[in-house]
Amino acid sequence: MILVKTKNPNNDNFFERVYDIARQIPYGRVTSYGAIAKVLGSARSARMVGWAMNATGEREDVPAHRVVNRIGMLTGKHHFDGTNLMQQLLESEGVAVKNNQVVAFDQLFWDPAQAD
Repeated sequence: MILVKTKNPNNDNFFERVYDIARQIPYGRVTSYGAIAKVLGSARSARMVGWAMNATGEREDVPAHRVVNRIGMLTGKHHFDGTNLMQQLLESEGVAVKNNQVVAFDQLFWDPAQAD
């Protein structure tokens, strides 16, 4: 079911598989924790995807700011340094955010299951 390219599709490390997908989110687009979980075959593991995003820490190779909840809310913003860093990173890519929610979420949503 995984349609996105991963470095090692047989990798048993769930977090690393999440990171492989997150790295593919296009600049200026967002996806959801649930969409990543679903494409990994673990549809009920959206929370675990959130834990993976929270664990990115200083890893600049994983664009964790592009992963939001199923309605576009910046629920992970408290895990970024600074009060509004997640929002600032998204806005620097042209993603409008209002009241901690991605504006035009439906148009900006990147579905990893539909990726080439």
